[in-house]
Amino acid sequence: MNGLIALLGSGEYLPVMNEVDAYLLANCGADGRKPRVVCLPTAAGQEGPKSVSRWSTMGVDHFTRLGAEAQALPVIDAQSANDLNLASAVENADLIYFSGGNPSYLYQTLKDSLVWEAAQKAWTRGAVYAGCSAGAMILGSEMPDVRAMGIRSTAAFGILPIASLLPHFNNMPLFGKPLVATLRRRLRDGEMMIGVDEDTAIVGRLNESWTVMGASKAHVFTTDDIKSYTAGEKFTLGK
Repeated sequence: MNGLIALLGSGEYLPVMNEVDAYLLANCGADGRKPRVVCLPTAAGQEGPKSVSRWSTMGVDHFTRLGAEAQALPVIDAQSANDLNLASAVENADLIYFSGGNPSYLYQTLKDSLVWEAAQKAWTRGAVYAGCSAGAMILGSEMPDVRAMGIRSTAAFGILPIASLLPHFNNMPLFGKPLVATLRRRLRDGEMMIGVDEDTAIVGRLNESWTVMGASKAHVFTTDDIKSYTAGEKFTLGK
């Protein structure tokens, strides 16, 4: 059984996500012991040591307060993404958490790496994958180039049956509506894209229903339909 996936529009490691993260810890397969959480600031790897340290400290402090055994892993570039010790820590984790930053850098750093292989092994045996913003975007088929109004996209891992995921959805700038319109026109029959509002998560498993958790909404777009779901409501991905 593949583990749960939690995709956040924003809010990683903040009190607004306490309910979500407590749920993830209760369903990560720890079986009566303290859950092992690894926090990966990889998407902020280009932002320098201060940013990496900030995300790392926030993650460890947050999950320690929630009763987990938490550690931050300095996976910040291709070399560290292929470190055997770091990959081993990821593979043995019960919850793997990628915080936000640059989605293209995150994807390129993880692609074909030992750490990403380890994350997939852990998730396949039942560990939770959690990703905020960039960490959520890499699970779709592609990541739209916002600066190009969605005309261009870069590849993503394609773990989920969605074309793309847009975080921070309720706080998008003025070009948000034209961007969404462009992306919808590019959808093929049966495809969907997801928008997740800030301080909000969608939580689910492959081939099962997904639940909205947090402060706001999730939005599901197809070529001919738009549906929005509030906290507690469920929806499915794909056909």
